[in-house]
Order: sequence, then structure tokens, then C-alpha cells
Amino acid sequence: MENSASGSFLRNRRLESFLETKSGPNVRETQKIPSKQVITRQRPNKTDAFVDDDGWIPTLISCVRIVTCFLAMMVTTFIWAIVMLMLLPWPSQRIRQGNIYGHVTGRLLMWILGNPLKIEGTEFSNERAIYICNHASPIDIFLIMWLTPTGTVGIAKKEIIWYPLFGQLYVLANHLRIDRSDPRAAIKSMKQAVQAVKKHGLSLIIFPEGTRSKNGRLLPFKKGFVHLAIESGLPIVPIILTGTHLAWRKGSLHVRPAPISVKYLPPIKTDSWTADNINDYIKMVHDIYVENLPEAQKPISTDDTKNSSRS
Repeated sequence: MENSASGSFLRNRRLESFLETKSGPNVRETQKIPSKQVITRQRPNKTDAFVDDDGWIPTLISCVRIVTCFLAMMVTTFIWAIVMLMLLPWPSQRIRQGNIYGHVTGRLLMWILGNPLKIEGTEFSNERAIYICNHASPIDIFLIMWLTPTGTVGIAKKEIIWYPLFGQLYVLANHLRIDRSDPRAAIKSMKQAVQAVKKHGLSLIIFPEGTRSKNGRLLPFKKGFVHLAIESGLPIVPIILTGTHLAWRKGSLHVRPAPISVKYLPPIKTDSWTADNINDYIKMVHDIYVENLPEAQKPISTDDTKNSSRS
């Protein structure tokens, strides 16, 4: 009886083993398919966690950080406003003090926001040059304030004066504004910038896109930075920002913990540039950005590069 039961058990095990062997490949294949599907779904979710995580706890943390940033900026702006007023007769000193204000305030604000930050190419960060930077987030301003060298004058649209705190100190620091609606006034401002650069041995910082990207993708470049390079003879140092559009999107008050990277590229010599090839220079520099940006921040169409010459 016992032997019969054992034999039956062994026969059942062999049959079960045979069925598993026959169906094994199909079973494993069936298991692999959902596994791949899960992985495929998880990849965008990992990114979307920085973009669409609008639960009340992350939103509350974001609000606290933004309010803390605003309060910190109020304190530092008040202190440096007094310094600027004392230095009214010395424009070049106000520019340098404005840079020091930016180093302190920008670094403090980035610390408050708490985004993981990676900085590369710092050996190119102390050149006397025209620094250019892609622009997709308010965080870009904080980073530029912090990371541009002392003795750098900014060029921004004239409306920056209406930005609370920062705009008023920007003007006090003797940085330059451009009226983009008036080409003649814009050209005059560019010439003033070049004169200030030559007279006081300054660098320049400018966003070549002219405005902030809504989705993080690189926009066409305006011609202003090339005109500045030709007139001043300064090299161009590209600064590549990635991830800032995920950390703080345009028009949003929700800061997310997305990782950010800043990369300085080697200087591009411009002392042989001429006005006859402006569009070629714009395309060359734009292409450098396209090569160094991640896929999600590249222009959707390569025609954007061609359109840049029309701006």
C-alpha cells in the first residue's frame, strides 16, 4: 500500500515536471512581458515625480521653501541696498558689490530649495568673457547670481525692474537693461555695455534665447550676444543648465526636488569674428547647446536653429 502510494506520488511528480518543462518557455515568456511593461511605465513616472507630484505635503513643503527664499532675499537685499546707495558715485564698485550680493544670495536660495546640484567645468568659470546660458526656470537666475564671477555685468529686458526686490537691486547694481520693443534703444544699450566692459574690465552675462522656455526645450538664439562678442572681442563661455525646468517650471509656484546640473564649456574665441557671418556664429553656438543638452531639452525641430537667424 505504502509502495503503491509512493509510486503514484512519483508518477505525479514526473508528470508535473514534464508539464512544467513543456510549458516552461511559455511561462517565462509570459512573465517577462509584464515585467518589461512595468519597467517601461516606471521610467516616465520617475521623471513625472518631479513634474506632477502635486500632493498636499510636497506642495506645503514647496510653499515653505519659497516663502523662506523670499524672506532670505528680503534680508540680503536690504543689506546690499544700503551698500549700493553708499556707492552711488562709483558705478563699477556697485557692479562688483552686485556680484557679491548674487554670490551670497544665490547660494543661500539654492541651499534653501535643496535640489541636488552638480557643477562641472569650473576651471572655465573665472574667465573674463561673455557668459551665455539657456533659460527655462526662475532657478536659472539664482544659479547665475551665484556662479558668475565678480566683475560681471548683466544684460536683461527692461521689465526686470518690476521683479520684487531683485529688479530694484539689479538697477542699483548698475546692470544694464534693454528695451526689446525698440531696436534703436536696444542697440544703444548694447554699445553702453561694450563701453562699460572695456572701461572697467568687466565680463558679461546674457540669456541668448531672450526669454524663458516654457517646457525646458532650447529656443532660437537672438543676435545680441554675437554683436557683443564682435564689439568687445571677448570669448564666449557657454553655461549649460539641465533639470531646472523640472525643479521649478515657468508660471508655477511648486518647487520639486529634481536634480540640477551646471556645466561650463571651454571658451569660444571671437576675436576673428566679423559682422558678415553673424548667422553662422549663432548656429554654431546653438548647435553646441543642442549637442550638450539632454534629449528632453533639445529643440523639437531642427528648424528652430534656422529660425534663430531671423530673430
